[in-house]
Amino acid sequence: MTDVRLLTYNVRALKDDPLAVIRVIRGLNPDVACLQEVPRFLLWRLKRLRLAKAVGMSVAAGRRPAGLAVLAGPRARVVHREFHLLRYYPLLHRRALAIAVLEFGTEPGTGEGASRLITACTHLDLQSTARRAHTREVLDHLDRARETYRAPVVVAGDINEQPGGPSWALLAARFQDANAVAPTGEPLTFTSRHPRRRIDGIFADPAIDVRGCGVPTDPAIATDYPKATDHRPVLAELRF
Repeated sequence: MTDVRLLTYNVRALKDDPLAVIRVIRGLNPDVACLQEVPRFLLWRLKRLRLAKAVGMSVAAGRRPAGLAVLAGPRARVVHREFHLLRYYPLLHRRALAIAVLEFGTEPGTGEGASRLITACTHLDLQSTARRAHTREVLDHLDRARETYRAPVVVAGDINEQPGGPSWALLAARFQDANAVAPTGEPLTFTSRHPRRRIDGIFADPAIDVRGCGVPTDPAIATDYPKATDHRPVLAELRF
């Protein structure tokens, strides 16, 4: 069995306090970080690389459109990466899905003893029709990835909808809503200054043992939440 700490975090293009974002991610010490709204304009690739290096991780998946990145810690080996643009809706932001197939516990040079995990990151639309259509696309891509790589799937991101909404329900019907299964910390993710809604989530295959999931409450880290971005981070402890 392998234990993995997985983080999802909307960093709002590092427009607030980038050093606070770095402190939050470093303090939570994830093995995998699914980030939304990473920089995607001037010097976007350099900014992502610098963020990854500052938190002791590397960029495992993600491209310029849609502002998605999956970061992997030193315990993870990147086996494969994918990036899928979702259906385009005029006048709306472009949406996508970033996938990183990761191995943990690999013996150097052998590939033996490894546990494989498919990690996906997305940021769904504010508009409900587009959000539902994109959710179905995401599920189709993840079904294919699961079949291709023969590994369990975790999808995380900014859903832009609360539990009970149609897109959230589609995800929760296929995956475990990690915070609902094993709540830890606090549930509400938006806004970071006045949290009133849970719109960021982590969804895990039924085969994955969710040990705990929620917004971490350690005061040493939480004091940076309002400085860093307008979302709070969600961290899950997973065993697979």
